[in-house]
Amino acid sequence: MKSLPAKIDNNGSWVAANIQLDEKIIHLPEPMKVDIPLKSIDDLQQKKNILELSVKGKEGQIYRIASVPKALTILKKVILMGCSGYRLMAYFMSPAIRGGVMIKDAKWEKGAIVVLKSRIWFVGQDSQICLPIMDVSAIEKTTRDVQGKKTEVVKIDHVETGEVTTSYVLCPPTTLEVLFNYLTEATKDISMDQDLDPISAQVAMLVYSGMDTHAIENMLNSTNPEIEAIYDKMIELGMVEVVLTRREVKLTTKGVRFVTEAVKPPTN
Repeated sequence: MKSLPAKIDNNGSWVAANIQLDEKIIHLPEPMKVDIPLKSIDDLQQKKNILELSVKGKEGQIYRIASVPKALTILKKVILMGCSGYRLMAYFMSPAIRGGVMIKDAKWEKGAIVVLKSRIWFVGQDSQICLPIMDVSAIEKTTRDVQGKKTEVVKIDHVETGEVTTSYVLCPPTTLEVLFNYLTEATKDISMDQDLDPISAQVAMLVYSGMDTHAIENMLNSTNPEIEAIYDKMIELGMVEVVLTRREVKLTTKGVRFVTEAVKPPTN
């Protein structure tokens, strides 16, 4: 078994401990004294220097482990290669495109793609890249030049810090269709299950292009209440979120008095 220095969240208190792990279990020592089978882990996420492990069959059971980056890298790789998620050995390029611009040093890496309950992970020799499923905006099959030959790959678009980022996965043709279908199924909950009317669809496109509300009103020759009503519909569908509320104000009597006094001509 490998031993890694860490801190374990024990009912809200962080306890220093050496955790033990092999290809089958993670052992958390006292005061928790728990063996976590890797096959029982169905989700994994990292928040700064903390890993959160979700265990299937135990409602709400989450283990939180904090450690130095090198130890977390080892722990993540062991978990991702042994957990219960869908796993496929493949080549990946992530990220390949960000904000419509090709990444200069993007290259194919050999490793695995692991699909968990809420995240897609790419695991390479020196990289561990996480794509939250709720941020995935598109899954499609396309072609890329690979060693001078047009080759079918799976393209994954996701939103990262407000920009659309693209990753590619390359695997044998016999498993490409299986991977595409699995990813499509895993992300179906964020697909639109109804069509928008033409005006609402146009508003969505203008928001995507970076226009603010005032510019959209001018572009569509619409009033603010009309656009706000469309926003309400899009919020209900989970298509947008509110980042700024524009306030309309009117002067109180005190405000009117201030303005009136301010515009009076000076007296000698």
